[in-house]
Order: sequence, then structure tokens, then C-alpha cells
Amino acid sequence: MGKLRQLLRRKNRETEGKPPRQRLRYIAILPSLITLMNGVSGFIAISYTSRAASFERPLNNRFGLTFFAMAGYMVFLAMVADMLDGRVARLSKSTTSFGGQLDSLSDAISFGVAPAFLMLKVMELKVRSLSFPSLFLQGLVLKTVGLCAVMYVCSTIIRLARFNVENEEDESAHMQFSGLPSPAAAGVIVSLVVFQQDFLPKFLSRYERLYAWVDGAIYWILPFATVGAAVLMVTRVRYPHMVNVYFKGKKPFSSFIWASVAILFAVWNLQLASVLGFCGYAVWGSLRAWVLHSRQKRQKEETEVPHPVVPT
Repeated sequence: MGKLRQLLRRKNRETEGKPPRQRLRYIAILPSLITLMNGVSGFIAISYTSRAASFERPLNNRFGLTFFAMAGYMVFLAMVADMLDGRVARLSKSTTSFGGQLDSLSDAISFGVAPAFLMLKVMELKVRSLSFPSLFLQGLVLKTVGLCAVMYVCSTIIRLARFNVENEEDESAHMQFSGLPSPAAAGVIVSLVVFQQDFLPKFLSRYERLYAWVDGAIYWILPFATVGAAVLMVTRVRYPHMVNVYFKGKKPFSSFIWASVAILFAVWNLQLASVLGFCGYAVWGSLRAWVLHSRQKRQKEETEVPHPVVPT
């Protein structure tokens, strides 16, 4: 009994001065439901991806959608929910720490696990259909693809954790992202899969050589695009918030024209527009950072070089 009392006294002394934990009593219903739709869409994408290896027939016979294509579209739906939940929370003035944590957990599923698993299964089916000189070489390729998927998932989780630590609730602070945003990184992977699964069979199947070349090129690009997106997420490369920078507030009339053209192009062909949009956004941000770094380095060298003294 004496030892038990000493332990209780020591615990009481350790907990003295610490604020009591607050119990969560109220949450914002509508933003939280939209955020949950984000996570549920990611889970459904994982479910469709896992079923793709077992069912060779299309998911929808009328539109010819495969399970891989439908999984990609579910990730796109998660992106829409991710854009809406924060906007709804700010409009209703119901932003909470709970909503931020819930959003990050949903993003980890929809933009971390789901795209990586989708890329992994697409590549596995392709690799197993090819003939290799030995089973060792085939297993090595499969392990390399799996390593790319693991690297992407880890980078997404690190990116989201860093965002939670550095995030500010002020809307003016949401003009740029430090590193490639996780929805955009997921869009790079998913857009390539949707393009390969839903666009090529419909528009290029009549051109056998071109179809085979583009289809094979996408399989080669997918693992490298996954690694590239993973690296860009954990870097400090600045990416603009497209909605807040280019669509919010009053803009020149030319911006309205370009936005209208982009929307019409997406309506005309969503698959092609998503590939050009997501991949172009990722590459443009890295090239922009490289140009700015080179310009700053050149200016610094010019200021440090002493000018020759002309004798009088």
C-alpha cells in the first residue's frame, strides 16, 4: 500500500500544472460530412482497384468503364470533396482543428494510398503479362514498382503532417503551397491511368501502332511519375493555389477568356485535360522554381563580383 500511495503521489505531482484535456463536444456537420465523402471515395477507389484483377469485363457495359478507370474517377470525386469542405467551413465560419485533422486523414486515404495502390495494380497486371528471361528479373521489377508505391505513400503522409504543423487559418496565407499538394500529386498518377484506361481504347484503337506506342509509354512513365510526384511533395518548391490566385477576386478580362477555354476543353475531353493539367502543373512549378533559383544566383554573383577600379 505504501508503494502504491507513493506512485499515486508522484503521478499527481507530474500532472500538476498541465491543462486538462478538453472533450470534443461540437463539430461542424456539413463540412465534416463532405470531408468524409472524400475519404469514402478513396476507399471505394481502393475497392475498385482490388477488383480489377478478378474481373476482366468492364464495370459498366454501356460506357465501357473498367475498374481501374472507375477507381481513378473516384479519386477525382475525392478531389471535388476536398475543395468543397474547406470552402464550406470558411463560409459558414465553422473551421475547427477537428476538421483539419479529419481532412488530413481522408487525404491520406484518397491521395496517398488509393493512387499508389492503383499504380501498383496496373503495373502488376502489365508486368505479369510480359515474358521475362527469368522469374528473378520479373520479381525484381515488381519489387521496384512496389518500392515506388511505398515511397509515394510515405511522402504523402509526411506532406500532410508538415501541412498540419505549418498551416494557418488565415485565408491570405493560402495563396501558395510549400511542395506539390497531395491532390495534385494524386492527379498526376490517376490522370495517366484514366487516360490509358478510358481514352486510348475509344480514340486510338483504330490506329494500332500509335495505340500500342502510347499505351506502352504510359506503363514506362507511371513509376517514374510516381517517384517524381513523391519527391516534389516533400520539397520546398512553391506551387500557387490555383483557385485563390487565379479565380478569386477581380481579374483581367483575359483571365476570364483563358478560364473559359480551360473549362470548355475539360468538358470536351476530361481525360486529356486532366493529364495536361495535373502533369503540366507539377512540371511547371518545378521549372518555375529552377528558373527563379538560377536568376537569384546570377544576381547574387553579379553583386558579389567587385568592379574594376579605373585609374585616374
